[in-house]
Amino acid sequence: MTIQPSRIVIIDDHPLVRAGLRSLFDQEPDLTVCAEAGNVRDAIEEVRTQNPDLALIDISLDDGNGIELIKRLKMHAPELKMLVCSMHDESLFAERAINAGARGYVNKHQVTEQILEAVHHVLAGRIYLSEQMVERVINGFARKKDAGSSSIETLSDRELEVFGLIGQGLSTSKIAERLHLSVKTVETHREKIKRKLQLATGGELIRHAVQWHIEQA
Repeated sequence: MTIQPSRIVIIDDHPLVRAGLRSLFDQEPDLTVCAEAGNVRDAIEEVRTQNPDLALIDISLDDGNGIELIKRLKMHAPELKMLVCSMHDESLFAERAINAGARGYVNKHQVTEQILEAVHHVLAGRIYLSEQMVERVINGFARKKDAGSSSIETLSDRELEVFGLIGQGLSTSKIAERLHLSVKTVETHREKIKRKLQLATGGELIRHAVQWHIEQA
């Protein structure tokens, strides 16, 4: 009896990254890429129509955030296994991804063998995290790496998303349009972020967010 390869949808806003991952999976007889998407809207549609076994999801997408996408896919396709593959800081995003419904987190900069290992782990029903992150899990996600990171880790998923968009230079109105929120709601998020990060002015918030965005790049 022929075993059908596991079907993967790649969700990433960079076409070159999607092409590289597709090439990687094409070399594996037990894996096949059934679809690609660069934004939240297309990702949801591809999952609905293709019924993949695994969604490989980036944090940053054209029209939204990978964490929010994971939450939406968890509601619409509860059996779908999801693995985050991103360049963002694992210590900040892995716990959020797992809590949202993903089964693992792997950094894009890892060698191909580790990405494949992560995919096979998740397809087999196991959680995949780096050794460093596993230690954090065992220790209750011990934080306090430094004052800056521990403060940012107190932000909610939505606040972190707004903070990231501020760091990209988007205005309040543009952030509201991007996230389909009211300007007043975004302003409320900005005030909560300032309070949690102990920032006195909007200018300090922008400088802090831009610096963080640069460090994440």
